[in-house]
Amino acid sequence: MAVATGAIVANLYYLQPLLHQVSTTFHVGSAAASSLITLTQAGYALGLVLIVPLGDLHPRRTLVVTVVIIAGLAMAAGALLTSFAAFASVTLLVGLSSVGGQIMIPFAADLADPDRRGRVVGRLMSGLLAGILLSRTVSGLVAQAAGWRAVYWLAAALMGLLAVLLAFTLPPEAPRPHATWRSLVIGSFALLATLPELRRRAWLGASAFACFSVLWTTLAFLLSGAPYHYSNGVIGLFGLLGLAGVLAANVAGKLADAAKTRASTIVAGGLIVVSFGLVALGRTMLAPLILGIIVLDLGVQGMQITNQAIIYGLAPEARSRINSAYMFCYFVGGALGSLAAGVAYAAGGWGASCGLGCVLAVAGLIPTLLERSPTHVSKVS
Repeated sequence: MAVATGAIVANLYYLQPLLHQVSTTFHVGSAAASSLITLTQAGYALGLVLIVPLGDLHPRRTLVVTVVIIAGLAMAAGALLTSFAAFASVTLLVGLSSVGGQIMIPFAADLADPDRRGRVVGRLMSGLLAGILLSRTVSGLVAQAAGWRAVYWLAAALMGLLAVLLAFTLPPEAPRPHATWRSLVIGSFALLATLPELRRRAWLGASAFACFSVLWTTLAFLLSGAPYHYSNGVIGLFGLLGLAGVLAANVAGKLADAAKTRASTIVAGGLIVVSFGLVALGRTMLAPLILGIIVLDLGVQGMQITNQAIIYGLAPEARSRINSAYMFCYFVGGALGSLAAGVAYAAGGWGASCGLGCVLAVAGLIPTLLERSPTHVSKVS
């Protein structure tokens, strides 16, 4: 399940190191190219609202296989299109159909023993993080060797293979109480109203992922220009720097199981703030840029695992809906971060992007710092 989660979520990130090449192919500027990342994340957020809650109603094995097949078809379409408008539309569909991992994560939380849930979620999130990181590296190397469209063909083939494997390997589930799709979708957002802790964690997740998107949406433009002038392959290799986030995922999962979530939250938020000071120096110096990327991924993944370990304990019978509400907020934050990053970079370059990231990081951390006592988890009866 961890491997599958990583392979599916990779569809969202293949495009990031290719933005400068895609912008050249379609003859559009950096702001328009950056909007493709926003569309992908917006599509993903839409899928979290419309598709993921169905995991509380339908067998998740069938649901996952279906959306993986659709994702494969969308990636194949992206490899064929020659119009920027059509490609942008397919990019939205890629995001919409790449929610299979978010169906499997609450599935795994259901299968796990309660005292190990944080570590189990951490394991799947490690797979997800590896998929994010390797997607950028593979994308850059394949694009350098065979062009950016070859990346989309490769992803389409991988989704086809994955659909077959998941159909035979995911475990069956017992029948669950009947509910309408409309009630599930509305119920996801109703949980945001009734669970204060879910709201807090959604804010923390959204701000952290906005910071993550600010960096990765504009990094390819920095590295492809002066003074670096790196190729697609080299730009893709920068994705491997985030492997440190795998360590953060596992550590945060253990801290969550040990009820040290407030400390984990503060440390993760502080790392995100510090990271933008470092990457700002990376405008002309490689060493602080590399260190800043590592620190950012540590902070973002630590925050994400802490958040998920908490929210999956709020209402066990509604984990798919809770995950839908949380991840919708998470990716809305990411989409807005990408959109703002494109505008900031076009207006003020790398310095403006880093300033934006720092502001978002501080905004995310302030509510936790203002808490007078450790967070108490509120549950639905």
